[in-house]
Amino acid sequence: MTVLRLLAKPALALAGTVALAACSGSDASTAQIPTWHNSDVNVVSRMVTAAGVATTTSMRPDGTLETVALDLASGRKLWAQPATMTGRLPGMGVPPPAIVDRVIVSLDPGKQGKWNANLVARDARTGKQKWTRPVHSTFGPQRCGPYVCMSEHTALSSARVVVLDPASGKLMWKLPGIAEVEWSDANRVLLLRLAANPMIESYELKTGKLRWQQPIEQALGKGIDLSGGWAFGATGDNLVGYVAPYTQPRTKKVSTFGLFSLKIADGTINWMRPSVVRVYPSGSPGLAPVVRPVDHQGQYGGFARLDSETGRVMGQITAAQVPGSGWWLAFPGQMERLGFLKHNSGGTAFDLASGKPVPVKEQHGWSFCVTDPKPLPLKGQAPGFYSIASVCEFDLSTGKRVAGQSAPPFWFTGSHDGWRLWRDEKGGMHGIKDGAASAPGMYG
Repeated sequence: MTVLRLLAKPALALAGTVALAACSGSDASTAQIPTWHNSDVNVVSRMVTAAGVATTTSMRPDGTLETVALDLASGRKLWAQPATMTGRLPGMGVPPPAIVDRVIVSLDPGKQGKWNANLVARDARTGKQKWTRPVHSTFGPQRCGPYVCMSEHTALSSARVVVLDPASGKLMWKLPGIAEVEWSDANRVLLLRLAANPMIESYELKTGKLRWQQPIEQALGKGIDLSGGWAFGATGDNLVGYVAPYTQPRTKKVSTFGLFSLKIADGTINWMRPSVVRVYPSGSPGLAPVVRPVDHQGQYGGFARLDSETGRVMGQITAAQVPGSGWWLAFPGQMERLGFLKHNSGGTAFDLASGKPVPVKEQHGWSFCVTDPKPLPLKGQAPGFYSIASVCEFDLSTGKRVAGQSAPPFWFTGSHDGWRLWRDEKGGMHGIKDGAASAPGMYG
């Protein structure tokens, strides 16, 4: 089964038919706020933090991967070790390491017999090795509360999910099949079970006891196919999920797609928005979902920003207001306006609350820095992997980039413990401690 998560290239292609812009309103460049920039890395995965350390997967000049750990306060590199992928599907992107408490867990090269790599745990600050586990194939490790979760043997019929103690590597419990962590706290984990009938399941972390399960088709209808990609984001008591459409090559039939929300406590469905596509760039589904409806004939409607708590429309523009073609979406810092960016020429913008057009003079918006990304030249890996995208600030009246460098908006970066991290278009890693409340960004 082909499984795609958050697609870099296809997301940009979709953004070409559904793109955003406006004012940044960012004071990120002020001297009063701690900031740093590390240009010695070439970030290709998402970035994760814990215990004062940030970690990511970086690509070396020779096309190999490495796990990198940085001091979160200064951006100084603490250590780096070779990394690899085995069994990861290109559409899922390059996985980040998992960081739990003071331990970073990543996949290291090292083929031995039937094993293609090693899962290695290291001290987050020193890089000292703590334990290893041989791996045949996997989508990569993830944090799940106080433990490490990982789907292993993903290329085999014996695929399973294992839950490991980060300090010792001890197996706590396991499940048959393949799953991805979408949310966790100290006691529970919500898993997306990747199967013919995909569902969200809640487990007790200490015992592995199933608490509840909710088939996604209960929210969106029959005909779910995860091959088109998916994304989840959680805020407060709810998990908001998005399943993208997928066209079957043989039948040309489009799979069921849309957005939905369920209660983390018991799996009860809060609301559903079937037959809408998520647009890019935009916020996490759990924070600031922006969508575009698609009818049964495959025709796109206008654009709408939804309230992640209720699923209600907070602001929208109609299909008739969408300008021709050749634009990319761009949003301001608070996503209060929707902009249509035309590179090197004047664009258009709308106030989302009223749906009325606004003058583009002095209107700035954030959009993809690069609209035709090239796949990563990874050594020894299947082609088709892309780095996570970067956004740049544009002047909507001219279609040109805004001079200088400021932090991308909150809806894109997200925040963790007051820190916001992002990748620039050259692969450099940036951090800013502006005290923003913890919340998911575009990449979850």
